[in-house]
Amino acid sequence: MTTAEPSSSDPMILEAGRADRQYWRDVWRYRELFFILAWRDVSVRYKQTMLGVAWAFMRPFLTMVVFTVVFGQLARLPPGGDVPYAVMVFAGLLPWTLFSSILSDASASVVNNSNLISKVFFPRLLVPMATVMVALIDFAISLTILAGLMIWYAFVPGWQILLMPVFVALTLAAAIGPALWASALVVKYRDFRFVVPFVVQIGLYASPVGFSSAIVPDQWRLLYSLNPMVGIIDGFRWSIIGGESPIFWPGFLISLVAVLGVMWVGIAGFRRIERDFADLV
Repeated sequence: MTTAEPSSSDPMILEAGRADRQYWRDVWRYRELFFILAWRDVSVRYKQTMLGVAWAFMRPFLTMVVFTVVFGQLARLPPGGDVPYAVMVFAGLLPWTLFSSILSDASASVVNNSNLISKVFFPRLLVPMATVMVALIDFAISLTILAGLMIWYAFVPGWQILLMPVFVALTLAAAIGPALWASALVVKYRDFRFVVPFVVQIGLYASPVGFSSAIVPDQWRLLYSLNPMVGIIDGFRWSIIGGESPIFWPGFLISLVAVLGVMWVGIAGFRRIERDFADLV
């Protein structure tokens, strides 16, 4: 695509620090390349696969079943109010699955596109960011499961459901920082790709996915909220369940600050290592 490259009318100026100053302008100029990479990732995910779209249904559904049995039936943890435990679990599983998918897919994206990175100039930030589109499509598919659960349990959400896009955006913000940082570290230290799945697995149980954060003792809730996904999952669950799962606002604000901090660190770390990508991939 001709728009993916700088216009021939734009002069090429070699000046110290110029690339850094206009980096974000270049990100915007190469926006069509972003959509090309995103469409390619979507095609690779769903084209000529045995499970395809079915996997986007099976993974969250089976995880929800396991968590409902373990935490709801065996551990007898309270769901909070009269909400079916399966709905409570799936409301927390949706943002976590979106977060973990972006982190897992983005972490290996730069290495997987080594041929492109070593031969063509463009802002490397576009490569891990393109994986966000695949995760969003999986998320949209998972929403149909949530709708099915609500119909099955005759559960009607309140007006808070209108605020769900806000918490989806916060989930994306929480995922972008760690995803960019992980993708840069995998380029520099190839064995780091084995660390990412372990972090995702630990994070699943360290976040209030299979249980309500309300069961955490009050003296530990603020400290627990340093996990950025705690406040986001609580907010996402509130947007679906409503008053049955109120937001712990002090912890939510702490999680928001943590999201901004992690996002800034991730972007800064990616930009610092990005300069050496062509030599490292």
